[in-house]
Amino acid sequence: MTEEKKPLLIKRYASRRLYNTETSDYVTLEDIAGFIRDGREVQIVDLKSGDDLTRQYLLQIIAEHESRGESVLPVEVLNDLVRSYMSGNVSVVPQFLKVSFDMLRDGQAKMMENMTSMNPMAKMPGMEVMQAQQEAFMRAMTRGWGAKGATGPENADEASGAEPEQGEDLDAIKQQLAELQEKLSKMK
Repeated sequence: MTEEKKPLLIKRYASRRLYNTETSDYVTLEDIAGFIRDGREVQIVDLKSGDDLTRQYLLQIIAEHESRGESVLPVEVLNDLVRSYMSGNVSVVPQFLKVSFDMLRDGQAKMMENMTSMNPMAKMPGMEVMQAQQEAFMRAMTRGWGAKGATGPENADEASGAEPEQGEDLDAIKQQLAELQEKLSKMK
């Protein structure tokens, strides 16, 4: 059994600046969102008190994305979350959401594994390109869902922390798919 990688420790100073203990530099909320998109777990703690602030900052990241018009959660889900916190009763909503996202991540990982290992076409010329396209498509579809096993940045925009438009990702996938189809038709 392999040891799970420890979460990236981010310390919040009294000035509210966030410090990445691995790289010894200051980071922003957008940087933290990027770590999570890349499949990394993070833990944010207050330097002075030692309090775990992770949940508070993750909610702030979601709120900032929502305020920019990026719908993270449907309004109905947000209403249900507010109701579950305001009812005073023990709510099953948080546990339900955790289990649902765990199932989604497991399903994605199994699908990617099946596409690569069990597929008899895996050794066919050009298959690596198609697999890379499928992985890029899955990353684009699940962006912001914190999918475990997601690979790192594929281009300079992502590496710099600037998130490319999903339409650009889709256009690139369509172009690569057209090129692959052309190659396959020449092989026949």
